[in-house]
Amino acid sequence: MKRRDWLKAAAVAGGAALLGAAPGGAKGAAAAQAAQGRAARDLARKLPRWRGFNLLEKFTLRGNKPFAEPDFEWTAGWGFDFVRLPMDYRCWTDAADPYKYDEKVLKEIDQAVEFGQRHKVHVSLNLHRAPGFCINPPAEALNLWTDEEAQGQFDAQWSRLARRYKGTAAAALSFDLVNEPAGYQKVDQYVRVVRRAVEAIRREDPDRLIIADGASVGNQPVMELADLGIAQSMHAYMPAQVTHYKASWVGGSDKWPEPTWPLKQKDKTLDRQWVAETRIKPWKELADRGVGVNVGEWGCFNKTPHAVVLAWARDVGGLVKEAGWGWALWNLRGSFGIVDSGRADVAYEDFKGHKLDRKFLDLLREC
Repeated sequence: MKRRDWLKAAAVAGGAALLGAAPGGAKGAAAAQAAQGRAARDLARKLPRWRGFNLLEKFTLRGNKPFAEPDFEWTAGWGFDFVRLPMDYRCWTDAADPYKYDEKVLKEIDQAVEFGQRHKVHVSLNLHRAPGFCINPPAEALNLWTDEEAQGQFDAQWSRLARRYKGTAAAALSFDLVNEPAGYQKVDQYVRVVRRAVEAIRREDPDRLIIADGASVGNQPVMELADLGIAQSMHAYMPAQVTHYKASWVGGSDKWPEPTWPLKQKDKTLDRQWVAETRIKPWKELADRGVGVNVGEWGCFNKTPHAVVLAWARDVGGLVKEAGWGWALWNLRGSFGIVDSGRADVAYEDFKGHKLDRKFLDLLREC
């Protein structure tokens, strides 16, 4: 989305808020609230093709620090307009009282939202670690899918953020509820958690754009949520033998053969057509039901040969573009990214004191 289009979308999504000043008393207020809700749901039905990066400053409690404005400036300067902020709720939540939050840390999130508005970059807040669930170790003490207390804490987190950002245009800020849901017995448990959280958010701010990650670690669209007026996010790490080659957190990946793309596996070849049929097609069926789709994460770890990364990204990014969906690369700076990625087979370009993977950047600008 070009900057002028971003501004236009922001004006449309935020314009409903002006209705609250119109005469009409209670009826006027009710009409304004309904209009606000419609604006967010309209965006959720067909997401703009926002493109950008995941920023990891609050990805873990150990790494908790403020977001960096240059990341937003660079994102916009390269022609992108989206950042996803995967965050650990413990960064701002009191360990002794899960309903007490650290205002200093919350103001650092405020600052990221302000950076996004300043540089015309949409900001999507995501709970990478939520009360009761995280795809990464350590395991949470509670279980988000089965424990009422965990679900209450989860709802409270999003309710607090909804109050905090009420009035910020849906085109400028979205909520991505929980990263890569997994570990539930039935998808109905995930659906119930999402519906509760959406209700909690909408009680505070009916005009917030809401996104739910796909089921099964972001792989599967959730048709049971198609009626809810929210968007859904797929994660594109397929096949893992290409995207997570020698990733230390993936057991056995150090024993995989060095990947190629297309990837030959015994009696079949995994290629662009395989991605289209097995991964893109189910999400197109969801989009056909009036649900906006984006790719909240995708990319390849830095041990995958660079030529393979580029070939894979050209195919996957091309399919996503053809589908009309936006995306957020994991990540901007780091082992999957285009800046300071630590690849041994890249001729990096010096960029403001950092190492820029120009070939990858140029390819991404075409996707």
